[in-house]
Amino acid sequence: MAKKEKAAAPDGDEKPAGKSKLKLIIIIVVVVLLAVGLSVGGTLFFLGKKDDAPAEAKSEAPAAPVKQLAIYENVAPAFVVNISHAGRQRYMQVSVALMARDQAKLDALKVHLPLLRNQLNMLFASQNFDSLMTPVGKEMLRQQATTTVQELAKKEVGDGVVEQVLFTNFVLQ
Repeated sequence: MAKKEKAAAPDGDEKPAGKSKLKLIIIIVVVVLLAVGLSVGGTLFFLGKKDDAPAEAKSEAPAAPVKQLAIYENVAPAFVVNISHAGRQRYMQVSVALMARDQAKLDALKVHLPLLRNQLNMLFASQNFDSLMTPVGKEMLRQQATTTVQELAKKEVGDGVVEQVLFTNFVLQ
């Protein structure tokens, strides 16, 4: 029995395998965590440098104008006009929205809404049916409407309030 115990007993030079694997895993985890931490820290350090510009440079540079948010005002009810085409009566229905950036000026323009509706009615009624059938013709009409509204706004309000006239619905019959 003593011989069996000697044969089963490990040599004194060998270390248990479980302890060396545990140390290796701990070392690898520490190295990975250190690498991730350094990576995050370096990224934050270099991205944060943009805000460290000298105060003199900040005060000398003119502030870039901030573009205000767009405000959309629907012109209701929709425009319905007659268009003559080859001896037939055709109809066009257009829903219009105005895009502006300043609510106070847009409110000042709303006072002149009957005049604006009249100008747009005259413009829409003077169109050619064949040209309105193409996307280019519709875009040209939209640009003409924008120009008409901008001219009216400059005349009545003193400023080109409306940036664009948009067609939200366009029906030809």
